[in-house]
Amino acid sequence: MEAANNERSRPVAELTANGDDSRYPARWASFTKSMPHNDLGEVDAAAYDTYLRALRSGDPALFERIPLAGYLKLADPQAAFAIDLVGPDAATLGIASPPRFSSAEQASELAEMYWHALLRDVPFAEYASDPLVGTAASELSAMSDFRGPKVEGKVTPETLFRGQTAGGRRGPYISQFLLRDIPLSPIRVPQKIRTATPQRDYMTTPEDWLAMQNGQLFAANTFEEGGRYIRNGRDLGEYVHRDFSYQAGLCACMMLLKMSAPLDGGIPYQYSITQGGFVTFGPSDIFHLVSTVANGALKASWYQKWLVHRRARPEEIAGRLHYHLSGKREVPLHADILQSEAVRRTKERTRNWFLPQAYPEGAPSHPSYPAGHAVIAGACSTVLKACFAETWVLPNNVQATRDGLAIEPYKGAELTVGGELDKLAENIATGRNFAGIHWRSDGVEGIKLGEAYAIAFLKEMKLTESQFFHGFSLTKLDGTRITV
Repeated sequence: MEAANNERSRPVAELTANGDDSRYPARWASFTKSMPHNDLGEVDAAAYDTYLRALRSGDPALFERIPLAGYLKLADPQAAFAIDLVGPDAATLGIASPPRFSSAEQASELAEMYWHALLRDVPFAEYASDPLVGTAASELSAMSDFRGPKVEGKVTPETLFRGQTAGGRRGPYISQFLLRDIPLSPIRVPQKIRTATPQRDYMTTPEDWLAMQNGQLFAANTFEEGGRYIRNGRDLGEYVHRDFSYQAGLCACMMLLKMSAPLDGGIPYQYSITQGGFVTFGPSDIFHLVSTVANGALKASWYQKWLVHRRARPEEIAGRLHYHLSGKREVPLHADILQSEAVRRTKERTRNWFLPQAYPEGAPSHPSYPAGHAVIAGACSTVLKACFAETWVLPNNVQATRDGLAIEPYKGAELTVGGELDKLAENIATGRNFAGIHWRSDGVEGIKLGEAYAIAFLKEMKLTESQFFHGFSLTKLDGTRITV
């Protein structure tokens, strides 16, 4: 009853969009993919108004009237109205507003997206020595509103595209949970993935870009021969292209159980002389937590995406940049992106200013902010940190070879359960950035939203157990230690 009353009394969060959706009548900064567009990729006003009416009403019949230009359907906008009887409802969770279209922060995020595309095929192991990586770090360092990790105020080749947490910046770029064999008992599955063909990108011409905005059919992916361990941005982007929703969290859970990682000190059955955990405080319960928070957190993400922010995808904003620089439509972009070295080099490589995409279809058909992958990853990593001893040092750590054909021992700094789980969440989020379909803030704030969902979920779960239990303890993304 206490758990039910707590959920009943949770207030609806006070949420504020960044104002771009109403600021620009042509919807330059709003998600419009799959609706009809003119030759410059600007959405049909009547179609967008129909779309807004459906979102504001929640009437299922109105969603069936939204005009589409091609074959691509909108990705489940009515999930924004879904509620749950377990865990917090989506409307009770808050999230910061994303950067505005014309802001310096948005410009720095767009510059980072172009650098992601330019550096997709550079192995992470070569970042310290690659000259283009150094150029990217220098440009992003000079952008005062760039929110990526820095050392003494500067982005370095070692911190480029890294996450914000201490664990995310320690050791190999890729988390141990994306490199070790998956113990799918009684089968062991090496984490060699089928990865995309190097140096092949998509949506770099006006015709291809407009076709994708209108939801037309797209080219087929092509793949490199043989499996690869994740060794660069293209590999990481392809992993999050093909994974199922909570795959990374589930695999991490299986690895931790198989290696007998110690449970968090608050888990009660480890002190019992007559009982062991299973349905509660055991493997079955932990698997349940990982899977359940994944879908609940995704509903929280969908609420923000459709009903609050409706942020445009990077490919859409890059199209605005292309037509601005080509003199066909002036838009209020910040000067930093107009002078970006990454944009200049992209024009040299592709002869256009569109953002090269790693996926033939580009971004999926739902708004950008926050990233669904990031929200799920943040929720799953949070419940795993609550169940396992975060400070336990992982044994026998590895890293991918430069060609990705094998893994080799890693002999650097100690890697802990908590640090590698934080890194896992950040890897999953950043993989979508490498693909060209999400912004840095989509991932950073998405992980935070997933964490907030998971903590609220654990608070409810704590009240529904019968054992003598003081609560779940974990370290949040900001480094603070809490007991739920």
